[in-house]
Amino acid sequence: MPVHEPLRHIGRDTASPQRPGLILAFLCVAGFMTFLDVSIVNVALPTIEDELGLSQTTLPYVVTAYGMVLGGFLLLTGRLADAFGRRRMLRTGLVLFALASLGAGIAQNAAMLIGARAVQGLGAAFIATAALSLLTGNFTEGAARNKALGAWGALSGIAAVAGVTLGGLLTDGPGWRWVFFINVPIGLLGALVAPLVVAESRSPERRESFDVAGAVLLTAGLVLLIFTLGRTVDDSDVPLGLVCGGFALSALLLAGFVLTERRAKAPLLPPGVFGRKALRAANVVAVLLLGTCVTLFFFASLFMQQVLGYSPLRTGLAYVPLAVIVAVGAGVASQLVTKVAAKPSLSAGLALTAAGMFLLWRAPSDAAYLTDLLPAFLISGLGLGLSFVPVQVAAFAGTDEDESGLSAGLINTAQEVGGALGLAVAATYAFRRVAELTAWADGVPARVTSARTDVFHDAFLAGACFATAGLALTLILMPMSKSSASATASA
Repeated sequence: MPVHEPLRHIGRDTASPQRPGLILAFLCVAGFMTFLDVSIVNVALPTIEDELGLSQTTLPYVVTAYGMVLGGFLLLTGRLADAFGRRRMLRTGLVLFALASLGAGIAQNAAMLIGARAVQGLGAAFIATAALSLLTGNFTEGAARNKALGAWGALSGIAAVAGVTLGGLLTDGPGWRWVFFINVPIGLLGALVAPLVVAESRSPERRESFDVAGAVLLTAGLVLLIFTLGRTVDDSDVPLGLVCGGFALSALLLAGFVLTERRAKAPLLPPGVFGRKALRAANVVAVLLLGTCVTLFFFASLFMQQVLGYSPLRTGLAYVPLAVIVAVGAGVASQLVTKVAAKPSLSAGLALTAAGMFLLWRAPSDAAYLTDLLPAFLISGLGLGLSFVPVQVAAFAGTDEDESGLSAGLINTAQEVGGALGLAVAATYAFRRVAELTAWADGVPARVTSARTDVFHDAFLAGACFATAGLALTLILMPMSKSSASATASA
């Protein structure tokens, strides 16, 4: 069986369909950029906080604004890619992402930065779905697609860790603004060379309408939910009625999304889309997995700088072993999913991730890197590496080529919404006692350090709970399917 299956070509294409290695590398680089921006800003947050005058409770919005818009529009952009051309939407996303990155780099206040991050998220939504659906369309189901998805899944995990390492290098080097400026040439160059690398493709089914209203309602509901969660721990006195009203309006918007989906001619979530058990389980577990991942990087970066006194560069370098072990775990998982079901690898990965988070939960205020942080990073990193690949493979098992954009949108939505929601929930839980602990510390340095440690401990505990819940749901919901293995054998 050939490792590459030509896509349905539209118009005149300069790309050759017989270069699977080049196509895989190009698409993975495009996806890598969007995954990188989830975490690259984390190490720079304390510096951004000081320079732009952000409050501690505003900081999570720099991360969640990107993830929420990205997650909220993935389903729509997946459909647009299927209908108007996946390569065309990929190039659109790359240009939009580059321009928004430029805006974030020149931001002078919190509103400009958070707004630019939101536009970055929209560009990333086009990139992620188009690139992933092009990848699945270029590789036949079985060994070829599993290996390609293994590379994609590995890069998503590696990018999350590489982001914090690169973020430290840039923040301590040319400055935090280069965390965003670095995307500009990469995005524009990618848009220029895309026609030379990958052929255009689209779904053979012609679509005349798109559920824009559904995408807006979903995104608005999720953004309002995140914002309201943040308001519950805001330093200012926020009226209870305003908080309750925010939650109520968010619920109404999400309910409106559900009603819209039931009546729309071309809903983002067609009836029966979750008919495959593996797809359902993969998306649910992806929410919790990425909630753990983003919580880890956000709070570990702050813990190392605000409690242990690490510089941004030292913080970035501290993540290097984590990046290496994530790559190792992803490599192991890529081999496992072609021989056995995704469930064992995913279960082991989530168990290890939870164990690593529990170790961070117990890290003292004077934690030593070699004895306290490194073991936790290695255990959780191996777990993340073992988890990212089987989640991707399970999400695409049994997917037809004309549904690849929808499947890509679903799994990416689950990941991005999970990361943003997970961070929002962890931050809400961790920051709930900031005022109380600040009063207790009363400016005494030892007490201030202890109070900050308590806050970060609560965040790590929340992340450990996310991973534990993901493990439980994997054991309950994920089918023990050996379709991948059998497909590999037949290949």
